[in-house]
Amino acid sequence: MAGSVNKVILIGNVGKDPEVHRLQNGSLKATFSMATSETYTDKETGDRKEMTEWHDIVLWRRLAEVTEKYVKKGYKVYVEGKLKKRSYLDKEGNTRYAIDIVADEMNILSKPENSGHQNQGPYSGEGTPPPLPPINDSSSHDEGEVLPF
Repeated sequence: MAGSVNKVILIGNVGKDPEVHRLQNGSLKATFSMATSETYTDKETGDRKEMTEWHDIVLWRRLAEVTEKYVKKGYKVYVEGKLKKRSYLDKEGNTRYAIDIVADEMNILSKPENSGHQNQGPYSGEGTPPPLPPINDSSSHDEGEVLPF
């Protein structure tokens, strides 16, 4: 098999309200943490256990705009993207590494059910939010461009 694949698909809950930044070149970047959980039965005790993993999600351009407008803490979202490793310096000057999921598609699946907040972002808290079309941020190529695959 020639080539390789860097693809991630996650369904989980937004851990905190997204942070949105407008860069000097005008690009919009949104980030949020996302929790995915799985349950299993402990073979020794027979107890049900839950294991949660946290993921750092990064969204650009149109996806960042939609995130800023519609995504809030507790929402269940579908994210599709790729892994990207980055480095940074900690407070002591040591180089640290983090792995982000850079999203190229996102769908809002649901808002929090047992939320005591009066205002759920763009929604009144009553009923269900209007459906959003899937967003595919494939702006890295032109519509008329012929792809080699």
